Amino acid sequence: MKRIVILILWAAFIGGCTSTSQKKDNMTEKSAIQQKVEEFASYTLSTDLAQLTEKERQMIPILLKAAKIMDDIYWTQAYGDKNQLFSAGYDEYHTRFLEINYGPWERLKNNEPFLQEFGPKPDGANFYPADMTKEEFEAWDNDDKASLYTLIRRDANGALTAVPYHVAYHEQLTEASGLILQAAELAEDPGLKNYLEKRARALLTDSYYDSDVAWMEMKNNTIEFIVGPIENYEDQLFGYKTAYESFVLIKDREWSQKLDKYAALLPGLQKALPCRPPYKNETPGMDSDMNVYDAIFYAGDCNAGSKTIAINLPNDEKVREDKGSRKLQLKNSMQAKFDKILLPIAGLLIAEDQRQHVKFDAFFENTMFHEVSHGLGLGNTIDKSTTVREALKDAYTSIEESKADILGLWCVYQLNEMGELGEKDMMDNFVTFMAGIFRSVRFGAASAHGKANMMRFYYFQEAGAFERDQQTGTYRVNYEKMKSAMLSLSELILEIQGNGDYETARKMIEEKGSIQEELQHDLNRIGQAGIPRDIIFEQGENVLF
Repeated sequence: MKRIVILILWAAFIGGCTSTSQKKDNMTEKSAIQQKVEEFASYTLSTDLAQLTEKERQMIPILLKAAKIMDDIYWTQAYGDKNQLFSAGYDEYHTRFLEINYGPWERLKNNEPFLQEFGPKPDGANFYPADMTKEEFEAWDNDDKASLYTLIRRDANGALTAVPYHVAYHEQLTEASGLILQAAELAEDPGLKNYLEKRARALLTDSYYDSDVAWMEMKNNTIEFIVGPIENYEDQLFGYKTAYESFVLIKDREWSQKLDKYAALLPGLQKALPCRPPYKNETPGMDSDMNVYDAIFYAGDCNAGSKTIAINLPNDEKVREDKGSRKLQLKNSMQAKFDKILLPIAGLLIAEDQRQHVKFDAFFENTMFHEVSHGLGLGNTIDKSTTVREALKDAYTSIEESKADILGLWCVYQLNEMGELGEKDMMDNFVTFMAGIFRSVRFGAASAHGKANMMRFYYFQEAGAFERDQQTGTYRVNYEKMKSAMLSLSELILEIQGNGDYETARKMIEEKGSIQEELQHDLNRIGQAGIPRDIIFEQGENVLF
């Protein structure tokens, strides 16, 4: 009897060990995904709504509803049926990570799947048939296939067909358009009212020129509403298709007034670009302006993975040539990234005696002039045969972000040389720029911004713009070599774009657009130190009102 009891107890012990082991495995798996979620620092998007009129306050909930529709459409473009995805009953951390990434692929880790049941993310996302090859697309004779606003699908016979966005998403866009018209009825600023009315119509036609011009012409509005299919980062197959997104912003008039003078300097900056005359032989529109905002809502493409902190629009080359572009600095989002991410990275990886140069004002300037620089250089190739965007195809976004980054730094340098920035130490901008590379490289090779920063890191390394102390693992900026590398890289990228040189662009991305061992080691140190990878937002009516 005693022996039987002992055997029963032993069996129970073994069973308990197995159960404990299984629980431990489950905890380990849960901890891994929990750790990924916690790499994103939460930040509440809010502002002082007291500055708004009663009608402007009434507009906000309406615009938020329209923005959420853009979010739903973007889910369809980036992944497919999100309701089916979430019906699988994932735990809270997997669910949250799916929401952050708009699908089962980790955007800041080269779009690797983080759920075992999913394979690699299609390069063309959900813009093209999953079984379509590049060769099939290129051989297909269709005038609308490269349109920014068509989905590619198969017809009943299996042949490729182009479906306009306003047809594919008709029901959702009709609802969004109606909401925007409701908001327009409340708009007291004539420019905002005109823009909202035209944008509402544009969503139903895919013809955005008139509404882009109206957006450029409004100057006195406090509420800013960006909505529609805008950026083409999501299409990594050809870079043709644009993804839906929306921002709801509130203007910071005090900060905006500080930037007024810079818009008038754009033509002079274009003429002074560090390249040969043919590569700067365009004149940016004179209606460009710069303003500072508090963001109160992100939706769709701009909310996926890494968060946008500044905006330069419109992307339409014709609008930019006719009217210029607008540069919007999202001060609250920018401050969050500086405080929660950039300063801690600098404390870990920048040489101790240079950390004093990492400053928010320099970060703000570098970011602001990054957006300015999207409007510099050429929109068309020097032979006028095509746009730079069309010539560089899938390489365009990474090269364009590279241009904006390096020319943004050059703009600060050039304006400082002209005496336009008052008492300034350019070393602040150089060291802050260097620390910013480590922040943005963490976005990974699936991100155009991530690739741009990788290419610049290795270009700077080869030029001696920085030195790495092998004992401390910290980086020290060499001022003169950084300046020289800034000028030469600016010229190189401007020429790649002006020539429409796809082969050189692809070669640059392939050779320098990935993370090598030593850099990966330092990025691992950032992660081990618990420094957030990026930010996520608490946003919407609940935190605003």
